[in-house]
Amino acid sequence: MSFIVEILVMGLAMLLGAYITPGVHVDGFGSAIIAALLIALANATIGFILRIFTLPLNILTLGLCSFIITVLMILLVDSMMTSFNTSGFWSAALLAIVMAIIKMIFGGLTSSRA
Repeated sequence: MSFIVEILVMGLAMLLGAYITPGVHVDGFGSAIIAALLIALANATIGFILRIFTLPLNILTLGLCSFIITVLMILLVDSMMTSFNTSGFWSAALLAIVMAIIKMIFGGLTSSRA
């Protein structure tokens, strides 16, 4: 049951993030859920491998390299989907920040109810 709630929270965070962030467009809630799942899958697979290779650089930059990898995963999903569009690197970076804040807020709300 918590997995379903997490998927819905990710989709809502994507939809709100696309609404707040200029240069990002998602066609609807279904597309937002699919985009959020694909971003999570890309971060868990390709992003994980890239984080292992860039670990020394990530330590030196205090995690900035991980943030850039997340932005690149958003751009990868953008190129894979027609119903999710970003206008470039900076809009994807702003979307990553907005989504992290929204997921943090909703995560705090859903964990306090459980």
